[in-house]
Amino acid sequence: MSTVEPLPHSEEKTQNRPTPNPDRWRGERVARAALTRVIQPSDLAGLALIRVAGPTAALSIIEGKTAADEYLERGIADILAEAGASTAWPGLATAKARWSPRLSDLAPERDLEVIRRFGGGLLIPEDELWPESLSDLGLLEPMALWYRGVLPRLPSVGRCIAVVGSRDSTSYGASVTGDVAHGLVQRGFTVISGGAYGIDATAHRAALAAQANGASPEERDAPPATIAVMAGGLDRYYPVGNEDLLRTVASQGILLSEVPPGSSPTRYRFLQRNRIIAAMCSVTVVVEARWRSGALSTAHHAESLGRAVAAVPGSVYSANSAGCHRLLREGAAVCVTDAADVAELAAPMGDHLTKDRSAPRLEQDGLTMEDLMLMDALPLNSTTSVGKLCSVAGLSLAAVLAGLGRLDALGLAEQRDGLWKRRRP
Repeated sequence: MSTVEPLPHSEEKTQNRPTPNPDRWRGERVARAALTRVIQPSDLAGLALIRVAGPTAALSIIEGKTAADEYLERGIADILAEAGASTAWPGLATAKARWSPRLSDLAPERDLEVIRRFGGGLLIPEDELWPESLSDLGLLEPMALWYRGVLPRLPSVGRCIAVVGSRDSTSYGASVTGDVAHGLVQRGFTVISGGAYGIDATAHRAALAAQANGASPEERDAPPATIAVMAGGLDRYYPVGNEDLLRTVASQGILLSEVPPGSSPTRYRFLQRNRIIAAMCSVTVVVEARWRSGALSTAHHAESLGRAVAAVPGSVYSANSAGCHRLLREGAAVCVTDAADVAELAAPMGDHLTKDRSAPRLEQDGLTMEDLMLMDALPLNSTTSVGKLCSVAGLSLAAVLAGLGRLDALGLAEQRDGLWKRRRP
């Protein structure tokens, strides 16, 4: 096993962070660590092999230690057909010829030790901590997720919002992104992005700033303010210009990647990681995007998964907003302008998080239309009869009696000598 260089002093404090139980699924964890180096993200043949044989047997087959039979070949072909693979299954021998050149680089124990020394680990689908929302990707679900962060716990899909956009963002895009990301974290959401320049970086910074002004990240129930899903290995920060930012995300939030340490962030991997961002979030917000921006691929992944997609409108003269306007024109996205709009879209998957915690609760919040009509009819400084309320509110006797009972239980109405009035707040 090759030696691992000592960590810089600034990263030594991450070594004792909690990790998933490394022993319960030790065999599967080592096998999946190896498979992330052998099989490229979204390699359907490899993913189908793992689905049929399991990670340990799949690795043994790829290494040539176990022979494949016709039942395995047929199972892979069936899964690929169900997944809508565009070409017929050429056979496992063809796929193994593609994977075999990487076998000489296999050292899963070394990779696991490297990520452990960086304060992280490897999440696998067998772990209880695995994000269930990734199963919506079907066959394209990641084999595993390498992580660095203060905790391995990941928020549920209803608590995550993706904020993505152009790398060459304008001052307008940066301003809107900052407001949206900051407001979402204040409402209890986690902001997920890709760690790139421009909109991504601004979203991460604003989320971290909101966390600094709010709950401590060490609080047991506090979700991480932000998560960065990277396209390369987590042993280095990329892009280099965002190193300080990503270092902060690693110490106060979470970094994720489906490729092992030492992997280069290629264009293919940038595009593939977008599906993970989309699957982990209930809403994907595109703040600024050019006509062919990579951020649009995240939006399209989200749309295909049935997730909500939102776009921020910009100037009709700005090329940076052309992609957003395209999404809006095609009906693929909902127009949003602030964090409240985005939180409202997340309501079906996270109702309890959509209210602005900084806003006072109004007495009419949660009332039905009939209850609101009845409350408007109740006098504040005098009392009135049930019959009078029926006339003023335009409601039946049964509706008024039932409504008065509900308002009384909520502390919004009170009865005096058979007459009713509104209770003062």
